[in-house]
Amino acid sequence: MIEIKNLGKVFTEKSGKVVALREASATINDGDIFGVIGMSGAGKSTLLRCLCLLEKPSEGQILLNGRDLAALSGADLRSARRQMGVVFQGYNLLMQKTVAENVAFPLKLDKYDKAAVDARVKELLELVGLADRAGSYPSQLSGGQKQRVALARALASKPQVLLCDEPTSALDPLTTKSVLELLKDINQKLGVTIIIITHELAVVRSICNRMVVIDNGLFVEQGETAEIFENPQSEVARLLLGKEEV
Repeated sequence: MIEIKNLGKVFTEKSGKVVALREASATINDGDIFGVIGMSGAGKSTLLRCLCLLEKPSEGQILLNGRDLAALSGADLRSARRQMGVVFQGYNLLMQKTVAENVAFPLKLDKYDKAAVDARVKELLELVGLADRAGSYPSQLSGGQKQRVALARALASKPQVLLCDEPTSALDPLTTKSVLELLKDINQKLGVTIIIITHELAVVRSICNRMVVIDNGLFVEQGETAEIFENPQSEVARLLLGKEEV
């Protein structure tokens, strides 16, 4: 279980302080596929960076199974990060390394032996349907295939939670559907909790069982996805839903 408690993030810039997150609180249950939706600049990406500990929150807590990740440092912080697999917007693949080498990269950083690395890479490439592209380079792959490599790499260290930043924003509708089906498969087969940051209503509606609407750094509405789509309470949720034929 992930508990976000009164999370806040303030950036200091030349022009002054910028509040990116304010008193954000939510509970994400084990096995959830949890959507975070909002307009551009609402605070979605800042939330993801705080959750995966790339940004230290200015205040509040991020509890994973009761342990406050935001309070960790050093070896404890590095260990906690292994529990959070991240798929960044734009894939972030290593272009000079093969598909297999990209997936193996976090395992080698953690000093797994070669046999363990090879076995895990083989398992993951089979899971994401790319066993036949192990020796290919990112430049030889389609956008959907690159996203599958990014997913496999994020799963390499067997995280409890998978964070996905706009996982379908650069994909065509057919490829989007296949990637979402893969995410469902990962959730069901591996029991991984998935958090999806997106601006696409169709993604949330098709895959997320629960969701939160974020606006100006605030969680303005959260709950069961079907209920929010049926009866949105916040002005922002109504505005977002009003842009789509429901």
